Amino acid sequence: MKAIGYKQSLPINNPESLIDVTLAQPIATGRDLLIKVAAIAVNPADYKVRLNMPPADGEVKVIGWDAVGEVIAAGDKVSQFKPGDLVYYAGDITRSGSNAEYQLVDERLVGFKPKSLSNAEAAALPLTAITAWELLFEHLTIKKQSPTSVEKSNEVILVVGAAGGVGSIFVQIAKAITGATIIATASRESSSDWVKKLGADYVVDHTKPLTAQIEALNIGPVTHVASLNSTDAYFESYIEVLAPFGKIAMIDDPEALDVTKLKLKSLSLHWEFMFARSMFNAADMQEQSRLLNRVADLVDQGYIQTTLGQHMGEINAANLRAAHEALEAGRSIGKIVLEGF
Repeated sequence: MKAIGYKQSLPINNPESLIDVTLAQPIATGRDLLIKVAAIAVNPADYKVRLNMPPADGEVKVIGWDAVGEVIAAGDKVSQFKPGDLVYYAGDITRSGSNAEYQLVDERLVGFKPKSLSNAEAAALPLTAITAWELLFEHLTIKKQSPTSVEKSNEVILVVGAAGGVGSIFVQIAKAITGATIIATASRESSSDWVKKLGADYVVDHTKPLTAQIEALNIGPVTHVASLNSTDAYFESYIEVLAPFGKIAMIDDPEALDVTKLKLKSLSLHWEFMFARSMFNAADMQEQSRLLNRVADLVDQGYIQTTLGQHMGEINAANLRAAHEALEAGRSIGKIVLEGF
């Protein structure tokens, strides 16, 4: 089968940083599905792994953690899917990734592809949707409600970095199935318009002091914070704006935080890593399949839209190098997707 991988960790401007290779097609056993990959999206996790996790000498490492495809075969313990099913998933960071014609994925990490989206549109969603869902309902424990409900809760969520990949899905899910008030941060007019379109109730500028802007809204204290970037820069502000027993959930990697400052308000700090369940074979791995199916339903009902930003053509080494380069340079808007071999 065709695949794109690397033999050593190299800068993306090196033509050997990602190379076209031919590998043996894997065989599905146990709870694994063999999926024929149709479209993929590229995430910061891809280039971080490429730069920091070289394969053993002589081996090729295949990465990629966002895909849409067709189930070709199923292991003998599979119960939820059958050949011919169209699925989407982010997979398992400890296994061979989606930058290949065929991939093995545990069925408990897979959902049925949204019917209303193209393969490319759907490929943009899994990793960020899983991350956003786990932030909202596992860590921040926001109350769910029916998407037809108009009832507002007393929960107020500050979403820092709301216009990014995770933020763009987070705001949509929060708007669709919670009654929370959503305060999004954005610094450019285009970003502000984007997060308002997705469902943010208020927008504040994260390049200016947050506390005064939030107090000026006159909606009461923030109860939850989704910190999607630069947590160390805003940590003091979170403590100021949060109500007692408030929650902070983050996805980035701050070098140091003084958590003792959380004590006076009895605040809690949570760290989201969407590969935790698969990496440690958690007893509730099935939750990722359930949430992907729920997100697909919300997409097909019109409550969530794709965050595809740029389609960069076929899945090959040259196009993937261009995608990694764009992500590393911070030039991308929305998700970068590639399709077909």
